[in-house]
Amino acid sequence: MKILILGIGNILFGDEGIGVHLAHYIKEKYSFVSNEHTVDILDGGTLAQRLIPIITEYDKVVVIDCVKVLDASIGEVYSFDFQDMPEYITWSGSAHEVEMLQTLQMIELMGDLPPIKIIGVIPHVIGENSTFTMTPAVLNASKLMESEIIKYIKSFDIEVSIKSEADLVAISKTSYLKGVM
Repeated sequence: MKILILGIGNILFGDEGIGVHLAHYIKEKYSFVSNEHTVDILDGGTLAQRLIPIITEYDKVVVIDCVKVLDASIGEVYSFDFQDMPEYITWSGSAHEVEMLQTLQMIELMGDLPPIKIIGVIPHVIGENSTFTMTPAVLNASKLMESEIIKYIKSFDIEVSIKSEADLVAISKTSYLKGVM
């Protein structure tokens, strides 16, 4: 089985880059070993529909992104299957989120959508001013997001080990240099 960990987000808008930063962080921190399965990690940035041919190559996909939930607080984490997305999650707000939702819906309409696990967080939306700095609430939430991702990967009997001590804040300062992985 091929599993994809897909970080989505715009690193120019602070918290909205958490998916990308967390993908880079996980790639640097962990090793995934299995005789039966492969785990790939991809910085999907804001590519949305350009990711269709990539997403359809996988048997399972974990999408790390921001979500929008009515009356939720910054830093709250939500983990759910895309196919059973709760009604209270609107997943709309920034341009990249709308495009990613539409991308998954298009793949689903084509009949090629693999099972998708969404691990999302409520961001502080900064509007049009750009910053690479994430809020303390989202940085703290990233620990739960990381734990949810690793728990999901381990559920397939994949050996997960720490290969290096990584620092999410330091990685977030260089994500723009890495681009699409």
